[in-house]
This record gives sequence, structure tokens and C-alpha cells, in this order.
Amino acid sequence: MVKICCIGAGYVGGPTMAVIALKCPEIEVAVVDISIPRINAWNSDQLPIYEPGLDDVVKQCRGKNLYFSTDVEKHVSEADIVFVSVNTPTKTQGLGAGKAADLTYWESAARMIADVSKSGKIVVEKSTVPVKTAEAIERILSHNNKGISFQILSNPEFLAEGTAIEDLFKPDRVLIGGRETPEGAKAVKALKDVYAHWVPEDRIICTNLWSAELSKLAANAFLAQRISSVNSISALCEATGADVTQVSHAVGKDTRIGPKFLNASVGFGGSCFQKDILNLVYICECNGLPEVAHYWKQVIEMNDYQKNRFVNRVVSSMFNTVANKKVAILGFAFKKDTGDTRETPAIDVCKGLLGDKANLSIYDPQVSEDQIRKDLSMKKFGWDHPGHLQLLSPSASDIKQLSVVWDAYEATKDAHAICILTEWDEFKKLDYQRIFDNMQKPAFVFDGRNIVDVEKLRKIGFIVYSIGKPLDAWLKDMPASKITIESRVPKFMCGQCTSAIQEYQGTRTRNTGAALRLPNPTRNT
Repeated sequence: MVKICCIGAGYVGGPTMAVIALKCPEIEVAVVDISIPRINAWNSDQLPIYEPGLDDVVKQCRGKNLYFSTDVEKHVSEADIVFVSVNTPTKTQGLGAGKAADLTYWESAARMIADVSKSGKIVVEKSTVPVKTAEAIERILSHNNKGISFQILSNPEFLAEGTAIEDLFKPDRVLIGGRETPEGAKAVKALKDVYAHWVPEDRIICTNLWSAELSKLAANAFLAQRISSVNSISALCEATGADVTQVSHAVGKDTRIGPKFLNASVGFGGSCFQKDILNLVYICECNGLPEVAHYWKQVIEMNDYQKNRFVNRVVSSMFNTVANKKVAILGFAFKKDTGDTRETPAIDVCKGLLGDKANLSIYDPQVSEDQIRKDLSMKKFGWDHPGHLQLLSPSASDIKQLSVVWDAYEATKDAHAICILTEWDEFKKLDYQRIFDNMQKPAFVFDGRNIVDVEKLRKIGFIVYSIGKPLDAWLKDMPASKITIESRVPKFMCGQCTSAIQEYQGTRTRNTGAALRLPNPTRNT
């Protein structure tokens, strides 16, 4: 094995190939992409993505056995193994819109591989794809193979952004799925030998193709489920006076459960969790499993509820309006130690506050102003499509209620409230007395990541809301959320019920003690 090529120079392809090049100096590794700016960035001192340790790995190998190029066809033609790490975005229109994966880019890559190949190749699915995608790719390659043999493998990535290099150096497992044929077994062994340069053999798991494809979707669904589970408990903690940190600590001490992914927060984000669960929901529906689909959809709905609950808590605490009030947003990335903003909960929180006419001042140490404005102007699922296909609102670059600054103290100056939306370590170390002195009073802190010392801030004078923690006296009589038809009631209702709820909403705005009165049930109600 002398050459590996990876199609796609994004968050998965770039770091994965850089580590393979570092650990396998005898193998030539080429990362190719049609995006000239992205490849130029990989060849510069300013890499297109931020990941701790990535810069050092790339600099050690680039120009030796690691290359970044836009000459896609040349490197694919010369490669023995071709990894395909292209986008599989959620469809925005057509059959399965809003849930199904769009495999347009995967199909294009497969056709190109078939067209330019002059020798047999192992084609590896690195993107997260629906179950049975390999079968479709096999058909494309076999009908265009010109007598050339292709073997399809599934090798899903299990990287966590912010620790991707560490995860690649010391993976929990490497999963390789292939056909249960002699040719398939030979292809699996070839890829296994690459990883065996640094990964212990007992951590390399070999399965059939379909198990490998489903394992990735299932793993992300299980992780997201844990987050939504603890977030649901956080709402109950606030209602009862319990502390979600203490509850999750006690629960996590059970060795059958463990402590990971039990931190309550404003909600999960990232490129995978929501997209993969929606894909899983669609697959279940297509296979006649509506109960299973509904079960997993609840994970997404709880995540949306948590974000809405946070926004409603902010607005209701500040005299039921944030219009023309400055709100400092600390953190925009979906988690610390990354500049990735895909599906970050900050987008929905900011949109909710902007919808109530707040003036936002945003600071994140790794996210640019252009990216923030683009994210807040983009329609749902648009982020995972090429730039020319991304749907933006008319005010894509001109949200007048928004400013982006490069200092936390500047963001919080003269603010009425602070929303902490990313758990950057620097936010734990800020001089909150200085911040309090320069804010409007009363000064609010809404901690969406549970990183601040609540009692210390209250002694300074802040009114503090921390998710799942006992409520500040100021907040106890404030309603945490409002009923909305879109997220809080059944999807199918008669006109009488709909009217009753709409009337209740209007009454509740004026009188928090209003009762919801639905009509007496009849056969048609």
C-alpha cells in the first residue's frame, strides 16, 4: 500500500489524514477538495479549522508525505485507498426533506472515482451515511467499472471536536465494515493494517457493512439522548429546588451509567447529533417503524424545548421584555476548543432574543464576525450545503441589533444581561466584579453551561440563573416558559382546541394565573 487519497478537506478528512500521515510515514497521503480557498488554507500557516494539536501534526508532515491539492482526479486515479469524506447534508426539499440525508455529493464522488480509476481500489465511507448507502455506491461503481474491481468499506469517524487529535491518537475503537466475502475480507485487512501502525489490535473492530453504517448513527443518537435526558431533569430540578449537578453526579456514580455526557446545558449542537438523529428517524419511518421513529424524535424535541426554555427565562426575568436592552453573548461555538458553529444552540438563542428586539453584543475567541452573521441569517440546514446553495435571509450581512467584539469586557459593558452559551475556560476566570460595575442594574447572568460560581456572583450583586440549579429569589415567581402551538401541543387538533389555546396564550400574557380551558371532548374533538 503506497498511496491514500481523501476526497473532502473538512473537519473529518483533514485531521484524520494528517494523523495517518504522521503515524504511517511510508504511506503517501493526499487530501483533495474542489474548494480552492480551503486547500490554500490547509497549505498555509492559518488552517481552515481550529483543533488543539492539529497545527503541529500538519506542519510535521506537510510536504513530506502529506499533500493538500485541488487536483482531485489525479490523486484519486493514483490512490490505492480512497476515503470519501464529503458532506451528507439534510435534504431541504423533496422526498424526506428535513430528515433524510442528501447523498448528491457522495454519488458525484462515486461516479468520478469510477470515471478516473485505472486500477482496482478500496473505497472507504468516512462520511456519516444512511444504512445501505454502500449498496448504492457499489451499484454505481459496478456499472461504471470498465473491468476494474472496487471494494467498499465503511469506516465511520467517532471524533469529538475539541479533542479530535487526541481521539485519533488514542481512539476508543476503530470500526471497519466490509462485505463478508474473500475480497471484502482482504480489503478490511488492508485498511486494518494502516490503523495497526498505532492502534492496538483489540481496538480495531471489524463488522459487516450495514452494522458499521448503523453503528455511527446509533452512537450519536445515544450520546444526544443522554444530553436530552439530563436536560429534561434540569427543568424538574428548577421546579423542585434540586440541583442538577448533584443529581447527575449521583446518577453518574452508578457504574452501569457513568458520568460522561451528563452535564446539563442550554442544548447540544454540532454537525452530527441532530442531523444523524433526523436521519435515523427517517430510516425508521421508511422501514415501517413509526414508534421507533417517534422515540428518537423526542430527543430532538427536548433539545429544542431546552433552548426555548432558556430564551423564555431570559425574557421573563427581565420584566418580560428585552427590547432595546443590551445582552452580552459569551460564546458562540457549539462547544469549547473549537470554532465550529454548526447547529450551535447559540444560533437559536440569539435568534430568539433578536426576535424580541434585544441588542446583542457577541464575543467568542474562535468565531469570526462573518461566520456569526452568516449563521444568524441562514435558514435551517443551510450550513451543510455549498455556499452558492445556502439560503440566506434578505438581511444576511446587516443585522442592526448585533455587534461582534473581541473582548469579553467590551461585550458586557453597559449590558443589562450576560448569556454564557459556550463553556470556554476563560469565562470562568473573568473579573466579574469589574463586569458588574460596568453593567446596567439590575445585572443578570444566565449561565447556559453551568460554569460560574453562582454564590460568588450573587454576593457581587448579580441576579443569576444557572440551568438546573435552585432559582434565585428574583426568578422564583417568573414563568420559565410559554405554551406555543408549534412545540407544546399535539400536531392534530380540531378548530375549537386551537382557538382555545390561542385565547389562553393571549390571556396568559396579561395574567400568569390564567387557566387553559379546552372544550368538552366529543367524537370529533
